[in-house]
This record gives sequence, structure tokens and C-alpha cells, in this order.
Amino acid sequence: MSSIALLDFSDAGLSGCEQFALCTSSTAESNSRRMVSSLFQDHPAPESKEPAHATAAMATLAFAVRRRDPELVGPAAPTPRETKRLSEIDDQDTLRGHVSFALVYRARVMDDDDVAPVHPAGVIRRALGEVLVHYYPLAGRLREAEGRKLVVDCSGEGVMFVEADADVRLEELEGAGLRPPFPCMDQLLFDVEGSGGVLNCPLLLIQVTRLLWGGFIFALRLNHTMCDTIGIVQFMNAVAELARGLPAPTVAPPWSRELLEARNPPMASFPHREFDLIPPPAPPAGDMVMRSFIFGPSDLAAIKKHLPPLVRDKVTTFEALAAYLWCARTAALEVPQGEEARLVIIANFRAFVELGLPGGYYGNACVPLAALADAAALRGGGSLADAVALVRRAKAAVTAEYVRSTVDVLVLRGRPFLALQNLFVVSDNRHAGFHRVDFGWGEPVYGGPADTVFGVTFLVPVKDRDGEDAITVPIVLPRPAMERFAAEMESLCKA
Repeated sequence: MSSIALLDFSDAGLSGCEQFALCTSSTAESNSRRMVSSLFQDHPAPESKEPAHATAAMATLAFAVRRRDPELVGPAAPTPRETKRLSEIDDQDTLRGHVSFALVYRARVMDDDDVAPVHPAGVIRRALGEVLVHYYPLAGRLREAEGRKLVVDCSGEGVMFVEADADVRLEELEGAGLRPPFPCMDQLLFDVEGSGGVLNCPLLLIQVTRLLWGGFIFALRLNHTMCDTIGIVQFMNAVAELARGLPAPTVAPPWSRELLEARNPPMASFPHREFDLIPPPAPPAGDMVMRSFIFGPSDLAAIKKHLPPLVRDKVTTFEALAAYLWCARTAALEVPQGEEARLVIIANFRAFVELGLPGGYYGNACVPLAALADAAALRGGGSLADAVALVRRAKAAVTAEYVRSTVDVLVLRGRPFLALQNLFVVSDNRHAGFHRVDFGWGEPVYGGPADTVFGVTFLVPVKDRDGEDAITVPIVLPRPAMERFAAEMESLCKA
């Protein structure tokens, strides 16, 4: 069974801090990674040495990272000591793990009043403490209540913060290509001992690494039960606003998780095939490879040329690219004829006024939607237009009632995990707003997921070599499947 999950306009990358053999560090610590079933847990890093369609994966680059001792940054003023329940959407097993992001900035242009370069870590640390007064649940710790229900103990213990310096220039990183996989990501977002659990651990890990000749990398690891991508970008923007001198965040962050509790009694009004009870697959065998693929305007136009004119005129970039990736990956993995290919779209539902979510809601506000097809139809037995139709049909299915039904089924089925058999997640990060996060150094030259794992990819906005808007798509596959997938990408480029 081949499956795809498309996190449409909302949810974010799924993580695992990648390790690179040529990375050196001033400390001797090493991280032991373990393979787990959760998509959001840390995974062993794949290789990342090969070129990709229209771009190369980040070239191997060796440099030293020197970190100061990690510290806990708590709210800068007293905050309520209370316990808050997470919503049923937050509390599903699929989200009980971590996601990681990286934002890369150029050197700051010094003002006339500046007497010395400003270290971004100090500016961000101060702003972080001030923002946690408003987002004080993020400074707490997750606990399990009766029935494994997740609650936040608003203890004010703080988030984990690391300041670091790296012996590498931004220009060197740009020359290799600013996109996942980043070299030395396990050092640019160091897994501090005791910080990596879901329960009783810091909910955020932030590392600010200054680069040679100015510029820095802001890397963040998030306990996914607390926020989706829109929510954590809102938090980052709040830190950035206070770093630039604003007295308070421009968007107030309400909790309001009680609005996404199950009905009494809970009643599922849809089949919710996304939560089918399917035995979890065995871990993929063989050598895993990560590569990034860039799709510029000409590549996207080439994909749409495969569609009939009536479809081509109405299809969105997301629909066309997601369908194309779904077909190409299914073929590359040689999913057998007769096996079911599962497409799961996770859609942002903040816009449904019937649900009453207030502006500034920063919890998880996404639901999965499933579409299914025989793998043979995606491997050449059908057409790209058929796959696009499935994507569009799944997107159209989300309604306020579908959201309520999802909340209820999560309770009725004991917080089920998404069906994992051959799962492929495509997360659309183009509209998350990373490009607006300005700590006082201007807009980031890259903002988005820091890494990926097998079964997960993202649509990340970047600029191509001509300075035009493009989309980068990091993919992890077994080496033979990657060779077949890359060949399909190359044929698209030639077309």
C-alpha cells in the first residue's frame, strides 16, 4: 500500500535531527538515534551526497560548532501556575513527537548608533523571556492525566536555549545550497540531554548559531502537541517583534483548546479511512538517501502540460505538484499492482467560523482527509489528471462537521495513529509565513523545515538560480528507489 499525506497550507515538517560524519564540534557528545514508529520522533539520518533535479542536495561541508552550556529561559515576569488541557486534535498519537525548523539570516547592517556587532543570541534570549509571559504554557511541561490525556503543567520552568558559534560563512552554505539536508544539523540544533522526551521535558529547544563574518542560524525543535506550523510561526514572529523593540506581540495568543473537545456523546459522521487499522510496516531496508529537488516555474508548467486543458486551467500548484510527487514516488518504490495507495491531506480549519476559533489560536488546527486508489493507477495505469482529481476531491471534503467528526473519532478510537503502511506525507509550507520572521536582521534567506525522514516531504518556498520563486522538495528514499525517482525528475527537466 502506498500512502501520501498532504498537509495543506498548515502543518509542518516532521523531524529527526540529521547527523553528518564530517561535522566536528568543540564537545565530545554524540547522539544515539533510535528508530520508532512515530513519524514525529527522531530517526537515523540518511545519506545526503547526491545531486538532485535542478539543484544539488546540500554538499558535504565540514565545520566546527562551539556551543555554550544550554540554559533554561523562563518567562521574564510571573505567570499563572495552572494546568491546561490540550485539545483532542493536539492529543492524538500522531503528534506526540517533535518537529524541527531552521531559519538562516544574513549579517546585520549596522546602524550609526551601533558601536559593535550585535550578537543575535542575546537579543533573541531577552525577547524569548518576554514573549513567554504571553505564551506561558510553552514554558511548562506536558504530563499525562487519567486515560493518557495530555495536560500542560504551566510551571514556568522554561524552554531550552543554546548559544553557539560556527566556523563557516553564510556564503559557503549558500554555495552548497540552502535547503535540507543541512550539514551538521545535529550540531546546529543539538539534542541536549534530557530535552528530547514528549513528557516532562522542555516543549521547545532553540539554538542560535552565529556564523563567521555575520549572519546566524535560528533552529527550533517543537513538541508538536503544542502547535502546528502556523502556531509556531506566530510564536516566532512574536519573539521577532520584541527583538525589534516592540513592547508586546501584535497578535494575542488565546489558549481556547476546549473548543476542540469531543461532543457528548461523541459521534463519527464520516468513515475516516485515514485512521484505518493497518499493521505498521517494517522499517525500510537498505541504504537510505536524502536529496532535495527544486521545481521552478518551467518545471511546474511541464507538470501541468500533462493535464487536459480544462483541468490545467483550474488546477493549483499544490494539487498538480502533490499529485505528480505521489505518482512518481509510488512508481519509484515499485508498489505492487493491487495494493491500495492512500492519500491523506491534513487541512487547516481555522477559517471555519462555525468552530469559533479566535484569531491568534496557536494550537494544532488541522485534520487529515483520505483518498485511496490502486497503486497501478498511479504507476502508469491511469493519468496524472486522475491523481489530481483525487487530491482535489479530498481537499473539498473538509467542513466544520468533518472537523467535529474527526475530534469525536479520535476519542472513540483511543487517539489512533494515521495508517502507516507506506505512508507518504507532503506538507505545504509555502504559506506558513517563515519569510516574515525578522529578528532585526531582515527576512531569512531560508525558512522552513530543517530535515526530513522516509515517508515525509515538504513544499518549501525558495528562490531558484535565476532569482525566481521556486519550490524545494526534500525526499528520503532507499537508494535504488531514489535513482528511479531522480530519473523521473530529470526527464521532467528535459521536457
